[in-house]
Amino acid sequence: MEFISEQLLSYCEAHTTAEDELLQLISRETHAKVLMPRMLSGHLQGKTLELFTKMQKPKVVLEIGTYTGYSAICMARGLDKDAKLITLDINDELEEMVRSFFEKSGLSSQIEYKLGNAMDIIPSLDEKFDMVFIDADKKNYSNYYDLVIDKVNPGGLIMADNVLWSGKVLKDPSEKIDKDTKAIMDFNDMVNADPRVENVLFPIRDGILMARKL
Repeated sequence: MEFISEQLLSYCEAHTTAEDELLQLISRETHAKVLMPRMLSGHLQGKTLELFTKMQKPKVVLEIGTYTGYSAICMARGLDKDAKLITLDINDELEEMVRSFFEKSGLSSQIEYKLGNAMDIIPSLDEKFDMVFIDADKKNYSNYYDLVIDKVNPGGLIMADNVLWSGKVLKDPSEKIDKDTKAIMDFNDMVNADPRVENVLFPIRDGILMARKL
């Protein structure tokens, strides 16, 4: 579902710093070779993440859900030279493709790519985070948030993708709601009620919820 017309979206993208050859390649390869290419962050969201990272100046970023590496590279481009990004994904079938993109980016030394179940990996991480981007299985959004909130430094950001879920969050409560939609709705309500953060929901692409830890 698109929340604005294709013409307006094209206008926004035309007035956003253009994708370079690598990001265009990742987009093409993802659409040609990977299931559910709609999961790709894409031009507008990718540049948004890059600029948020540059403004936040994090020392450590955690990404939950690497997919084909587009968003990881965008955020890594916003890092200072002494900072790093840890990105987690459960799909080892994409590993060769993703690692090749990281190598091409010239940022592989700042990106730690870990494969496995994020629910198991996150508790094992010793780092404190200045920025977290959640973009994985929707049923665990609230669990991921609970796992990272105490590991986020004061002033740090937690961002979550797909929080509008193609507009399904507006479903009438009397209608039958599928599990993923219910999980997203519960997550949005939970963050909005959490006194430990201040938050805003951006209607960018499929929605980005940003929470700043107080």
